[in-house]
Amino acid sequence: MIREWMAACALAVGLAVGGGAAAQPATPEHNDYANTANWLCWPGATPNACDVDLTTTVVKADGSMTIEPFKADPKAPIDCFYVYPTVSRDPGLLSDMTVKTEERDVVRQQFARFGAKCRLYAPMYRQFTLTALFSVMSGKPMAGATGERPKTPYTDVVDAWNYYLAHENHGRGVVLIGHSQGSGVLTQLIKTEIDGKPVQARMLSAILMGTSLAVPKGADVGGDFKTIPLCRGASQLGCVIAYASFRDDSPPPENSRFGRPRTPGDNLAAACVNPANLAGGGGALESYLPSGTDSIVAASRPPGPWVKGKTVTTPFVSVPGLLIATCVSTPTFNYLAIHVNADPASPRTSEITGDIVVGGAVQKDWGLHLIDANLAMGNLLDIVGLEARAAAKR
Repeated sequence: MIREWMAACALAVGLAVGGGAAAQPATPEHNDYANTANWLCWPGATPNACDVDLTTTVVKADGSMTIEPFKADPKAPIDCFYVYPTVSRDPGLLSDMTVKTEERDVVRQQFARFGAKCRLYAPMYRQFTLTALFSVMSGKPMAGATGERPKTPYTDVVDAWNYYLAHENHGRGVVLIGHSQGSGVLTQLIKTEIDGKPVQARMLSAILMGTSLAVPKGADVGGDFKTIPLCRGASQLGCVIAYASFRDDSPPPENSRFGRPRTPGDNLAAACVNPANLAGGGGALESYLPSGTDSIVAASRPPGPWVKGKTVTTPFVSVPGLLIATCVSTPTFNYLAIHVNADPASPRTSEITGDIVVGGAVQKDWGLHLIDANLAMGNLLDIVGLEARAAAKR
């Protein structure tokens, strides 16, 4: 499954809004987003994929462990709108609208924790599946997987966004959050539905992870978005955080899928905004990493013991002081470099998992794509909280 997932994700980012020259397949009927069954997360809905156990074990460098409970804020003053990455293993070109384990799992890893700062909205959408995209990679594409593809994933998300705006927003500030295929869809939505339009005033920020957002070299405005800048301050509003993460001792190789614009240009670069230091330079990551074997991360390479001689029983682990992030710029790539403060004398682990591993070999062109969101989750929560305060003052 990991091989299929890695083959699919980068393709899905580019395919999610259609492309090619062949005749476009028929587009399915629009979803009814008034029905909360078509949402993974919706305030007060039952079931709700965001109502999950996010309890965390905080492991300090000396090996001591404490339990950090989690509690959502049902009275949060702002909203968050999330589009998930390529996860569906449905058999067709497009996924159906039935919530399955893979959608619930990715919400738990990437989005549910934002419930501490905002009301959570996450639509289901008919995304390009792992099955369809792997068929392209294998050289035996299923019908509709090549040529001009249906724009259904994008259309679904636009429909969900417009329903949310019309019936739930009521002028509240909103943060848009996406990863991989989700970031690709949100980039297109921001381009066509938000950038330069009155609703832009409601967008507190956009967090686009595991993608290559294009900006002019040395500039914060331009490229994919005409008027929306990169974020350079925690209380700055109406800006974008975008990045793709790699280990600092394993930078993007020439064939990397991330770190440079998908449409190359002499004056364009991939945006890198460090959630641990928006102004620039290095910063300590406040990570919330999956602790055990029940995630796509563990399916690639399970984590080892977090502390020698001790067992972690919570679904997440925080490792303060272990990870440092810095945006690195080379003539070819811009990326978020992750440094591990290894200490062999410490009882706490000096290793993290998050690489894509196939047949025992690390796929370096993917970097730490699997844990882009986990790495900086605490930092992003702090930023969203400060944006909420700034929005209240405004």
